[in-house]
Amino acid sequence: MQKTKGAVKTGLLPWFSGNKRSMPWRSNRTPYRVWISELMLQQTRVDQATPYFHRFMKRFPSLKSLAAATQEEVLKQWEGLGYYSRARNLHKAAQIIATKHRGRFPKTAEEIIALPGIGSYTAAAIGSLAFNLDLAVLDGNVIRVLSRLFAYTRDTRTSPAKNELQQYADELLVKGDAGNFNEAMMELGATVCVPRNPDCPACPLARVCLGLESGRPTDYPVKAPKKKVPHIVVGAAVVTNADGQVLVAQRRSEDMLGGLWEFPGGKQEPGETIKQCIARELEEELGINTEIGDFLVSVKHAYSHFTMDMHTYFANIASGRPRPIHCQDFRWMEIADLRRLPYSTADLKIIDELEKL
Repeated sequence: MQKTKGAVKTGLLPWFSGNKRSMPWRSNRTPYRVWISELMLQQTRVDQATPYFHRFMKRFPSLKSLAAATQEEVLKQWEGLGYYSRARNLHKAAQIIATKHRGRFPKTAEEIIALPGIGSYTAAAIGSLAFNLDLAVLDGNVIRVLSRLFAYTRDTRTSPAKNELQQYADELLVKGDAGNFNEAMMELGATVCVPRNPDCPACPLARVCLGLESGRPTDYPVKAPKKKVPHIVVGAAVVTNADGQVLVAQRRSEDMLGGLWEFPGGKQEPGETIKQCIARELEEELGINTEIGDFLVSVKHAYSHFTMDMHTYFANIASGRPRPIHCQDFRWMEIADLRRLPYSTADLKIIDELEKL
């Protein structure tokens, strides 16, 4: 461990100083900008997150402006990033900071981690990058670097392994320079110690890497095979009225994708045709009986824990008036106005098709 700690100080930190990428959140660094960027980067690559970060900062340049916004406005700016519970928690946390902390981002690890949507990784990232607290982060890139450095043989998806790797990170942490240490470890994992074909000759820690010494660095990190991801089939409807408007429904806040708007529908049950599925779902969700018409589009989408085929048809109301039974709200919208509301990526593809007509 001592040799590795020495290599971090004499190799990794100087390497990072000369090789770090330019990122918008690395300039004009404030706790607010660090917070937003870290939440965006948890499941998104830097190149993908950058335009979202610019868009978000343009609309909400300060914590005060974020706290004053509606949840719908926040979800709209988050649209396309996925993991929408993060956006909802972000909004809640901003309001808590505005009231409980008088608009100033809390500076202690205990206060930071108490905010909605902030776990140990995000608290360590904000604490070290914004306030230089001696906290070591453990994300996917850092796990990969540590696993190779120490030829770590336990399944890194398990809690005991993550706890042990956190201890390694804590021990390697350069006290008083935690922000640079954390960014250097993450940068190394993102650009050099990558999952496949790592550039070991360019690695500033190569001389102390046990994974490289073994001759099989890509054997690490060790991961048990993933379970097969479930697949579902969904039916959705573009319900139209005599004025050419379409009906959209808002998902309940406690549901997956809560607060987003959608074309109403749901999961196909065994023995149902897709049209029967759509008719049943619209009756259960909105209390309307419908006539299902022409096919519009099929959309394939992968979420973190399942994949989906969504088949979309036009529909007309045969009887009943829409009311929010199993949804939060509904609206009749002009097609030209649909994009004013926040949607999931799958529903945005339906809008794409409608705009072509």
